[in-house]
Amino acid sequence: MAEMIRAGHILVKTEEEAKKLKSEIKNEKDFAKKAKEVSLCPSGAEGGDLGWFSKGQMVKPFEDAAFSLKKGEISEPVKTQFGYHLIYLADIKD
Repeated sequence: MAEMIRAGHILVKTEEEAKKLKSEIKNEKDFAKKAKEVSLCPSGAEGGDLGWFSKGQMVKPFEDAAFSLKKGEISEPVKTQFGYHLIYLADIKD
């Protein structure tokens, strides 16, 4: 079975905004709080939680970044056609 991950994200308009947010976030609780406050994605209402997904379900730049993280890590800003994402890797299952 393909590896699956559970991740959350915060979607913002600019790379500068994403970098500023990353510097303010210290843990998963902070991440969820910030997602609720500022994320442009509807998932923000859920603290940015995207649930479980495997490769092939997300746009390529997002997927590449998400699957390169270790559990508990937050990505650098990732640019997609939607804007800039900070991705938090909550869990991994094989």
